[in-house]
Amino acid sequence: MDTEVLVIGAGIAGLTCARRLVEAGSRVIVLEKSRGVGGRCATRRVEGCVVDHGLTFFHGSDAGLLEALESTGGDGIVAGWPRRIRGTGTPCQPSAFRAGDWRLAYTNGLTMFPKGLAAGLDVRLNTRVASVEPTADHWRVVNEGGQELAARDIVLSMPAPQALELLNSRWGESRELESLRFLLRETGFVPSLTVIALYPRDYPTPDWDMSFPEDSAVLQLVSHDSSKRGQPDRTVLVLQALPAWSRGRWERPANEWSAAMLGEAGHWAGSWAAQPETVQTHRWRFARVGSGGDLTGPMMVTLSGGRRLGLAGDSFSPDGGVQAAWRSGRELARRFLEDQET
Repeated sequence: MDTEVLVIGAGIAGLTCARRLVEAGSRVIVLEKSRGVGGRCATRRVEGCVVDHGLTFFHGSDAGLLEALESTGGDGIVAGWPRRIRGTGTPCQPSAFRAGDWRLAYTNGLTMFPKGLAAGLDVRLNTRVASVEPTADHWRVVNEGGQELAARDIVLSMPAPQALELLNSRWGESRELESLRFLLRETGFVPSLTVIALYPRDYPTPDWDMSFPEDSAVLQLVSHDSSKRGQPDRTVLVLQALPAWSRGRWERPANEWSAAMLGEAGHWAGSWAAQPETVQTHRWRFARVGSGGDLTGPMMVTLSGGRRLGLAGDSFSPDGGVQAAWRSGRELARRFLEDQET
């Protein structure tokens, strides 16, 4: 057998689960279809500028998560970000602004956190799983290149629609599996079209960190991303569209919807915001869990032969965001380890 546990998906939940299991002595392999870890906890460099184009900041109430974030961020922690808020529109995660909750960002980009979780783990990037099948005593996983891996246990750490694609009905039917499929079908995600905009050096610098337009039918938020970066020499904005607006234009050419989003930013922030020097775009098909789509905790099913299947992610905790993903990954690892001892 290639490994004891195979984790599919190197987002926060999958990496947290894998790290806990490895620390307890388990052999774990993590497979990730993308070229980097972190999922929506994503950072890219645009003309030398660090830009968070998925999550815009971390938030929560869990002291353990805060400790993990602070130990990863080191001297690059921007505590309390965003501090300066403009607009009274609804944030993606309203809980981020609850009294007593903390918020923070990293000067070097939020992707530092998943990279820290992945350090020392056996993570195999650019590996898209084509099928997952149970055999008599283990799981058989085949990637799109035809390579096979065998594992005693498997963890699916990905948005519910993607997990459903792997929960093949050829596995056979059981009450537990059917309940699992039902719950995943009921878990919705919302999309977000995203624009990264870099402006000439002589353009204005906004006096806010985050804007939530209250009267826009287009924009969910405008993040003044460069305000995290210490002494930036350019203004960088990240625009994220509302779910309904994104859904209606999902198949349209990027230049069309990005122009509309920039025009709306110009209306909201000033005409300069509609005239960036450089534009990049991204489509987040599963930007976040839809309203009422979160579950109370991660799930674990034991099939005949002792094969175990676990599911974790931000939809498997009522917190939302990174805190939900981190808690679900940690809790699923605990269940695997305790079940192993009994």
